Amino acid sequence: MSDPIDEARPAEEAVEPEAPQPEPADPVVAAPEAAAPLAVEPVKAEPELTLDELRRRPSYLFFGIAASVSLVLDIGTKAWAEIVLSKRTLVDPSIVLVKDHLTFTLAYNKGGAWGLLHDASESVRKPFFLAVSALAIAFIVSLYSRLSPGQRSLKWGLPLVLGGALGNLSDRITRSSVIDFIDYRANWVESMNHFIARWAKGWTITDHWPTFNVADVFICIGVALMAVDMMTSRRKPAKPPPVVKEPEPKVESVPPSPESSSAPVS
Repeated sequence: MSDPIDEARPAEEAVEPEAPQPEPADPVVAAPEAAAPLAVEPVKAEPELTLDELRRRPSYLFFGIAASVSLVLDIGTKAWAEIVLSKRTLVDPSIVLVKDHLTFTLAYNKGGAWGLLHDASESVRKPFFLAVSALAIAFIVSLYSRLSPGQRSLKWGLPLVLGGALGNLSDRITRSSVIDFIDYRANWVESMNHFIARWAKGWTITDHWPTFNVADVFICIGVALMAVDMMTSRRKPAKPPPVVKEPEPKVESVPPSPESSSAPVS
């Protein structure tokens, strides 16, 4: 008689084991979207000046030297005139350079050009001329700082005017009058005064030009150069602005994700 347990063993051994289930594949990870490139505003580069333009730009060193030279010449000639001409006798008070035309004669002018405010009181005259001189000096310095490389006439004219203005200003501060010593006479001066007398009643007709000094000479030359600059600048065509190439904006590239580069497993 067979044992039932032994008979059941072959049946259990005959059962085939279950096939191993495959491991689930890794889910496919979607590649991240590339970030949008950052917007970079182009930076406008300043136009580069050529070497010739740099040389022709107004120099404050030149401005100071030219103004100082004109100032020293004015102060020196006034000191010479006051020392030498004050010793001249009443019989021969002048030094004749060109007979009947050009002489050196010492004079003190309390007013301005052509005797402006000559009869005004000191409390009115001195503050007025000091204020006018200060405004003129500030205007000259401000105008020189805005010069372009091509304005050569103003480059020379402005420091001459500044030196002359400082020379006359120093006289008004120290002695309340300006030293004049250059005396000029000519027929054309008399003709000019005849013309002015037609429009200005009481105008004195004379061949004598108002006595002046070296500072006045520098101021007149500087103003003439300023007038030349005004006339020539109108005739010159305006130069087109320099073409500035805008640099290309830099785009930062985003490196791909290492997960997106791997192929999905099936």
